[in-house]
Amino acid sequence: MSDTGLKRWGGDRRPGGTDVARLAGVSQKTVSRVFNKEPNVTPETRERVLAAAQSLGYRPNGAARALLTGRTNRIGVVSLGTSHFGPSSLLVALERAARGINYSLSIANSFEEDTSGIAAAVDNLLAQGVDAVILSEPVDDGGERLTVDVPVLTLGAAPIVQAPVVLSVRAAEGGDAAAAATRHLLDLGHRTVHHIAGPQRWWAARERLQNWRATLTAAGAGVPEVLEGDWTAARGYEIGTHLALDPEVTAIFAANDEMAIGAIHALHEAGRSVPGDISVVGFDDIPVAAHVWPPLTTVSSDNAELATVGLAYLVDFLNNPDSPPAPPPQHEHRLVIRNSTSRPARRRKETRRA
Repeated sequence: MSDTGLKRWGGDRRPGGTDVARLAGVSQKTVSRVFNKEPNVTPETRERVLAAAQSLGYRPNGAARALLTGRTNRIGVVSLGTSHFGPSSLLVALERAARGINYSLSIANSFEEDTSGIAAAVDNLLAQGVDAVILSEPVDDGGERLTVDVPVLTLGAAPIVQAPVVLSVRAAEGGDAAAAATRHLLDLGHRTVHHIAGPQRWWAARERLQNWRATLTAAGAGVPEVLEGDWTAARGYEIGTHLALDPEVTAIFAANDEMAIGAIHALHEAGRSVPGDISVVGFDDIPVAAHVWPPLTTVSSDNAELATVGLAYLVDFLNNPDSPPAPPPQHEHRLVIRNSTSRPARRRKETRRA
């Protein structure tokens, strides 16, 4: 806070919205509109208000705003307390997107080993007076219905939720990521695709497994035994060691990049070439995926885009609660094709003979 602002507006008193309005020559309502990023304010007026606020060292008072509007401009996020790339990168993306639209986030972690983790995290957020709750990468708490008394946004698959309104952002129609990864391998000529699944308490892992299986079934391909991992490269290595012993295995889709990288390590150690003998696809497009050998074909879920689209959808509803929610936006996944996939060896031999 500047000394000039303190002296001009009453010694040690913190400057308020009325002070900003007086200095900028506008109404207090206009000041409120500027700081709530509402429409119907000209660029010139907005600039004048912001300049006055900066001169005075003014910061909007969230508690006062909540009393006037009934809203806190704070959204609760239930996230898994984990360092895995997917949940942690999505949380960072949500915080960045929220800051860009003048919202703040309250974070409550659930933990995979806690069978009541999501419900406890939601209770914690509701006690803070959040305007809405986002469920990000939840795990199954045992099938109990989750009851929330504010609007809820789910990002991807989620538990059964009872709330005033439940919004969801899902993969675009026909563009599910696990299906795209599986189809890519089938289109290369592999007879089937083996799956290293994520832990099945995770809704995202279940969804990837279900879409892998549905894609194989729709293509008339055999559905191999599911091998469940734990998201770690170490577990991917263990499963890769097992798959390397089966000469019929020519394609693997892993539910995340770390397990895919662990599997590639095991295949190399067993003398199985990637992609010469076995093609491998991962999921997440973690930063190192482009720099392992061979560079990993994977699915990029673009968490920055997911966070931006999801928050905009939720805030649009919060700003217009008496109108029906807009149609749910669709989030595009992108298959990133690198050098870890190719046609199976038998197809290459058939091509050479022809």
